[in-house]
Amino acid sequence: MAILKIAKMGHPILLQKAKKVDDPTDPKIKTLVNDMLETLDDLGNGVGLAAPQVHVSLQVVIFETVSDDGKEANLITLINPKIDVLTRETSIDWEGCLSVPGLRGQVTRPNKIKYSGLDLKGNKIETIAEGFNARVVQHECDHLFGILYPHRMKDLSSLQFVSEAKHWVNRNE
Repeated sequence: MAILKIAKMGHPILLQKAKKVDDPTDPKIKTLVNDMLETLDDLGNGVGLAAPQVHVSLQVVIFETVSDDGKEANLITLINPKIDVLTRETSIDWEGCLSVPGLRGQVTRPNKIKYSGLDLKGNKIETIAEGFNARVVQHECDHLFGILYPHRMKDLSSLQFVSEAKHWVNRNE
């Protein structure tokens, strides 16, 4: 396994549509996923990663979902994902990205989705996600279509450096 270099905003691979994976059982895909897992673990501050973020233009994402009680986390590998929005209801929340280091911004996303795709054995995965989990899946899958979270921001005035924002949290101006 290997720790992979993260592509940062401005790199052309992050603006391209990733190619579908022909065979999810190909050992090269398993190696890629294992390297992505090791990279995410090494970084220690992310909940997901898409193949284009590690300079591989394939439709592969890994992400962590959290149980409703927040006590259990589950790591999902999703190949050739598809997202269906299940509600018109949206919410706005802060997002950050390993490819946009040090920044965060407020992004509006649908609250409930159904995602589907394949696992590493070629089995179909289909799950409904809500709230934070839905946000994570949408964020990671956006990378497969050349979309970074700043592209989804309706108001760029919320884009901020995390290092600066932490000085102003819970302070009155």
